[in-house]
Amino acid sequence: MARSGKAVEFDRYGDIDELHFVAQELPVPADDEVVVEVVAAGLNHIENFIRQGDFVDRLPLEFPARQGSCFAGIVKKRGAAVRDLAIGAEVLGHSIGGGAHATWVTVPATAVVKKPMNVEWEVAGGLYLAGVTAYDIVRGLHLGAEDVVVVTAAAGGVGHIECQLAKAAGATVIGTCSPRNHDYLRSIGVIPITYGDGIQERIEAAVKRPVTAFIDNHGGDNPELATALGVPASRFSSSDDRLDVEVRFITAERDDAEPAMILGALAKLIAENKVRVLISGFYPFDAVAQAFDDLAEKHSRGKVVVGMQPVETGARSHWYLSGKARAVAEARD
Repeated sequence: MARSGKAVEFDRYGDIDELHFVAQELPVPADDEVVVEVVAAGLNHIENFIRQGDFVDRLPLEFPARQGSCFAGIVKKRGAAVRDLAIGAEVLGHSIGGGAHATWVTVPATAVVKKPMNVEWEVAGGLYLAGVTAYDIVRGLHLGAEDVVVVTAAAGGVGHIECQLAKAAGATVIGTCSPRNHDYLRSIGVIPITYGDGIQERIEAAVKRPVTAFIDNHGGDNPELATALGVPASRFSSSDDRLDVEVRFITAERDDAEPAMILGALAKLIAENKVRVLISGFYPFDAVAQAFDDLAEKHSRGKVVVGMQPVETGARSHWYLSGKARAVAEARD
């Protein structure tokens, strides 16, 4: 078994230039912990914001700091008290306090669930924060077959999962997005509506029924739009509400059982093809800074994920990069 790896760290608040790799030794788990060799790990917008210092009052860091909440991998070690996870078990979970962007992550056994065999590694690795956030928000609206719900930023990492969970609850779903995402939203059974002037009229024309719920992932004028559409305040989930949910799950403590419960439910839905998580960017671990740079563009559909053991000959070393990230990489070279 390899005993040395690497992890991503940063020593102060700042942009992706602050990210660097440090050597990592194979950890030793406590009695209730497992050591997981990470196969894939997700990236989230809030991690960019935390590293940049945007939430320094709410989510202060101690340096050097590590980041990454979402991961999937293989159990390599287990503590003496762990009985239900064997060495070699394939799992997905969340890293307590960050640190999933690494060769290994050490977490309580209660922070992981078994990965269904038919769930791809990149999907499992990117699921936690976006998935549990979407699940919690949709659950709170108590949607049913009589509902028409608007989801803004509907093709994003959280939004596209919210849309599918709302559909699974029986609701008619309208998703706001740019024209380039219309076909994707149609493919998951969502009615796409373009942003911009006249959006209220386009929404009202798309479904000849009242809008009964509204999930806002973007902010801006959306609270006013929801009011104009006649959505009751009790069935409006704001972008601030989403932030509260993300903070709640990114800071989940060791004894918090709800994250794993929701993660297990989501993994089951994905295994049954009731939810499809879209991976729009799958980067080698060495390109984690470029992956975050790509995510910061805020144009990606679905999730951006890094893979720790990609098969890559080097002949296409920049094939996976966005235009901006490719320019950054070439400038550094």
